[in-house]
Amino acid sequence: MAKMIHSMIRVLNEERSVAFYKKAFGLDIADRLDFDGFTLVYMSNEETSFELELTINKNQEEAYDLGNGYGHFAVVVDNVTAEHARFEAEGLEPRKLVDFKNNGVPIAKFFFVTDPDGYEIEVLQRQGRFE
Repeated sequence: MAKMIHSMIRVLNEERSVAFYKKAFGLDIADRLDFDGFTLVYMSNEETSFELELTINKNQEEAYDLGNGYGHFAVVVDNVTAEHARFEAEGLEPRKLVDFKNNGVPIAKFFFVTDPDGYEIEVLQRQGRFE
């Protein structure tokens, strides 16, 4: 059986992205590998062993084209309403809080936020299938 260990995104500015993920999700640098043409920064927290890998290509000067195929990645929190308020207070510009239902049955409560490079992150209430 396979175990998921990380997801990689390409970012333009290491310092700006590290600061965003620290402020938004409490992620810290777990490892940083510097190569001639690029740097890999692995970020994580005590909540999970899954990591976010930031790839910084040293010759990249323009924003990445995310294309039309990128979706989002998601995190769960204990109190999504409180997190939404915290994101607003931190100036992270979260989108509206949504109560998502299917045929009147609550499925999820969430909001989206966009990182400095345009990646979408879904922040979900920890409940049901989103434990």
